[in-house]
Amino acid sequence: MSWGTELWDQFDNLEKHTQWGIDVLEKYIKFVKERTEIELSYAKQLRNLSKKYQPKKNSKEEEEYRYTSTRAFLATLNEMNDYAGQHEVISENMTSLITAELTRYVQELKQERKSHFHDGRKAQQHIETCWKQLEASKRRFERDCKEADRAQQYFEKMDADINVTKADVEKARQQAQLRHQMAEDSKAEYSSTLQKFNSEQHEHYYTHIPNIFQKIQEMEERRIVRIGESMKTFAEVDRQVIPIIGKCLDEITKAAESVDHKNDSQMVIEAFKSGFEPPGDVDFEDFTQPMKRTVSESSLSNSRGDGKSEPKFGSKSKGKLWPFIKKNKPPPPPPASASPSAVPNGPQSPKQQKEPLSHRFNEFMTSKPKIHCFRSLKRGGAGPEDFSNLPPEQRRKKLQQKVDELNRDIQKEMDSRDALTKMKDVYIKNPQMGDAASVDHRLAELGQNIEKLRLEVQKFEGWLAEVEGRLPARGEQPRRQSGVYEAQNASGVNSCAQDRESSPDGSYTEEQSQETEMKVPATDFDDEFDDEEPLPTIGTCKALYTFEGQNEGTISVAEGEMLYVIEEDKGDGWTRIRRNEDEEGYVPTSYVEVYLDKNAKDVHKPLQKISE
Repeated sequence: MSWGTELWDQFDNLEKHTQWGIDVLEKYIKFVKERTEIELSYAKQLRNLSKKYQPKKNSKEEEEYRYTSTRAFLATLNEMNDYAGQHEVISENMTSLITAELTRYVQELKQERKSHFHDGRKAQQHIETCWKQLEASKRRFERDCKEADRAQQYFEKMDADINVTKADVEKARQQAQLRHQMAEDSKAEYSSTLQKFNSEQHEHYYTHIPNIFQKIQEMEERRIVRIGESMKTFAEVDRQVIPIIGKCLDEITKAAESVDHKNDSQMVIEAFKSGFEPPGDVDFEDFTQPMKRTVSESSLSNSRGDGKSEPKFGSKSKGKLWPFIKKNKPPPPPPASASPSAVPNGPQSPKQQKEPLSHRFNEFMTSKPKIHCFRSLKRGGAGPEDFSNLPPEQRRKKLQQKVDELNRDIQKEMDSRDALTKMKDVYIKNPQMGDAASVDHRLAELGQNIEKLRLEVQKFEGWLAEVEGRLPARGEQPRRQSGVYEAQNASGVNSCAQDRESSPDGSYTEEQSQETEMKVPATDFDDEFDDEEPLPTIGTCKALYTFEGQNEGTISVAEGEMLYVIEEDKGDGWTRIRRNEDEEGYVPTSYVEVYLDKNAKDVHKPLQKISE
């Protein structure tokens, strides 16, 4: 089956068919391109959807994601991001493997098709030229034959006429012979042209055209195979991401299975537990004794008799008011009083038993601003620094969080100070690297910041000790402390709480906090590396200059020496290197030329090659 033999006379139809094949290929390219746009749009919409429902940082919504159900939802959102990423991969692969390849192939196909049909048209033009030459030779032979016949007839007529001179007859005879000779020449030329045309025509229809049509057939078959392979690639691109999409769905299922209703219920208790005790029974008030009515306790009190202790209104009796407050308003915070009755189960004040109902009601009314302050805090407004507007349990958690946050800030400031100190020592040893006095101002600022943060920690730890002293026993659960401040003895904390309670207005002064300032044990920045496991090498380096490491944590290197890199420059101008298992330290980054490896593993062979 060959187009050259079967379709020898269908040049125009083959030209139309091959053009149709290219149009089909371009249509498929357009289809794939629109599919990639759909995948990108879908991935973008999925990412926007995931971003829309992500919790906002530093907001109340972010705090809600500590529950297992909301954490599972957050994991679902994150997996949807990965899911969207796989659709982006589909789009990228289809663009690179199908759209780009087929677009380039179409251009090559058009050039090849144009070349083949140009050769075909050239062959047709050649055979048409040969045919025209044959026709011209034929007409010329026919015309010469007619001219020879007329010349012969004229000669015969002149020869028969007795009145014509002999010279005229001879002239007619020569003319007839000339025309006859021209006819013979035209006949020979026509015969030669005809033979040549037949040869060209045979070669045209049995050699040139079959070869050209065969190439066109092969070109068309390659186009068909190519579009089939592209369709197969179209399916393979989708199939390649199915395992990853399956993992995303498995992670979503795993997150859903991690939802623990019991744990969430316990977290609700921890989040909203106030620490107050439930209200006691309401005592009977005897109104049959008019003389004692003015001094009797109202139904809002918690009197149980003369022999029973009565808690202060600010602690337990406040809890009794909760059922009577509309819309479930939160309980007002206990007043900051230095009286012994402020402590649960403490001794009672004799004056409290004689307070009239009007005075107690006025006290309740004046406590409303504190309730509004607490509500404003829940809406995101500013509250007291010591969180005194919160219930005891919630206040303890807030204070503990604040202490941990301040301790982290102190550690950051200390790390920055240690790094600047090392830099200053290097500047002192090597003045050409920088001015040592340029970091003094920053070191002073860091020292002041650390002192301020330490005072803040002492202040909040004093309030925390006060709250924990007033709360019921919580078993053996220890309070979290930063390792920097574990050296502080318990007497310092207790003295802070006692000083606060002994203050008439319950305030905590800076003078008191300064007296119990904690002493931070002196630690060396470089000593923290002694207990760590050896870091793996991440590359090699070559010393550009000689460096004398005279300070702790530094290492001396000679110019041109090759060493291992175990830690990159963190932005402080120092690179950590290792000479052998026992010698390692920091050198200025500008003193070495670093060659990092792609894989963070031990790389001794590259060092040997560089050394050689």
